[in-house]
Amino acid sequence: MLTKLVGGLIYDPAQGIDGEVRDLFIRDGQLVAPAPGEDPDHTHDLRGKLVMAGAIDLHTHIGGGKVNIARTMLPEDQRAHRRVRTAVTRTGGGQVVPSTFAAGYRYAEMGYTTAFEPAVLPMNARQAHMEMADTPMLDTGGYAMLGNDDLLLQLMSEGVGQEVINDYVAWTLKATQCIGIKVVNPGGINAFKFNARKLDVDERHPHYPLTPRDILRTLSRAVAELGVPHPLHVHASNLGIPGNQVSTLATIDAAEGLPIHLTHIQFHSYGTEGDRRFSSAAAVIAEAVNRRPNVTIDVGQVMFGQTLTVSGDTMRQYANHQHAHPRKWTCMDIECDAGCGVVPFRYRDQNFVNALQWAIGLELFLMVDDPWRVFLTTDHPNGAPFTSYPRLIRLLMDRGFRNDCLAQINPEAAALSNLGSLTREYSRNEIAIMTRAAPGRVLGLADRGHLAPGARADITVYHDLADPEQTFARPMLVFKGGEVVVEEGAVTRVVRGRTQVVRPEFDPAIEQRIGRWFDRYHSIRLANFAITDTEMAAGIGSPVDIHPCRPRGVA
Repeated sequence: MLTKLVGGLIYDPAQGIDGEVRDLFIRDGQLVAPAPGEDPDHTHDLRGKLVMAGAIDLHTHIGGGKVNIARTMLPEDQRAHRRVRTAVTRTGGGQVVPSTFAAGYRYAEMGYTTAFEPAVLPMNARQAHMEMADTPMLDTGGYAMLGNDDLLLQLMSEGVGQEVINDYVAWTLKATQCIGIKVVNPGGINAFKFNARKLDVDERHPHYPLTPRDILRTLSRAVAELGVPHPLHVHASNLGIPGNQVSTLATIDAAEGLPIHLTHIQFHSYGTEGDRRFSSAAAVIAEAVNRRPNVTIDVGQVMFGQTLTVSGDTMRQYANHQHAHPRKWTCMDIECDAGCGVVPFRYRDQNFVNALQWAIGLELFLMVDDPWRVFLTTDHPNGAPFTSYPRLIRLLMDRGFRNDCLAQINPEAAALSNLGSLTREYSRNEIAIMTRAAPGRVLGLADRGHLAPGARADITVYHDLADPEQTFARPMLVFKGGEVVVEEGAVTRVVRGRTQVVRPEFDPAIEQRIGRWFDRYHSIRLANFAITDTEMAAGIGSPVDIHPCRPRGVA
């Protein structure tokens, strides 16, 4: 059956299409070029509407043990934001950390069709995939956490060759059914177990003869040599600490020119100027990003209100627990492999630090020149729930609205910010880049993020409204795999997604070394650790789509 979408204003930056009136054609869940003279079986009149590919969130905490801990920690949030069951949807709760059903529905209702969990602890990967598979409407994927696991640190300490590290990284991606590699506070989570309370980029680990720079260099090289499309996804050292701009710049240098993605960089862009010894270093970080084409970032924008911080960075979460609101928190460890901390938090516009954090994130968005290298995130839920994206888009597109908001925050923070002097306003095309085309490209997803023939028919149609927040909050139509799943901002059809993975090659002999480690140190056997494609299809997760790797040499 051929479906025709008639006369929409197409925004498809991957093809260089910026608001042009064009028709689209869908067959068997894909965009196609119809045969000459072929008549459609069904037509949607989209004249005067904005048409983009389905949005992609490359960094959102929607699966894994810490997310479930977060849900149970704020039962009041689950009760206060309960979705009413409909003829097609189930009930669910939560806004700060929604239930799986509520998260999937709400993402789809904003025009998102794909989302990635950025911190899959390998030991907990089964649970993470179960949770993501239970999230309807979305294709999903995950980044496997390495860089604090004792096996990697032991291998590096023994001085094994890079090829052994590469085999271990590739094996981890296959065993955990992930699409990328994440490192959180490299070495720092592990050092916390040895009673360290900080670990800077060039500071020696208290147990292993390594520094975070060594870990970053080794893992970024492994990802590059294996040809994993997404660069090493880095949560840098010293999150949230005044003066951490120095660590962020050192982290960029540690990649030695190899591709690197710095995540929630707003939390790593702080200086120490002023009477309060806390200031914006957004200009310094943005300049560094602009000069380094190997660097991509997502912002982790702070938005005001109640949220809850979840992170594998137990070192920093422990340090921040005193700021918990409400006054409850937890930190934990799993199999001595990595950890997590969960701390509720409320960002206040009259609090000096919170207000300046809000401004710093916006400064980064507006000062990084290339929209292909900066991605729209709130590090859900750490900076704010993902449901705040439409408001964030308006802040980027509407300078007058942004300045009105700036006038309402803590005046001392506003006075120390450069935000009021920034005149840039994002265009619709730039929003389409950072929420569609660029995430698709940086993740190696050739089948989404654009509207060319052969792409998945994941499409979002918006009303052309004067207020960008209203435009992006409530799509007219959302297509998932060619089927209409949302009409006028409400889910009309529930679909299940698939898991996006990569499979770089590795020497199977690495399993012998890994197996001996498991036998000695873990409570689970290696044979029960790796997740097979059959298990994913049968319900451990969701069926997998394998995206290609392109190995490349590294000088």
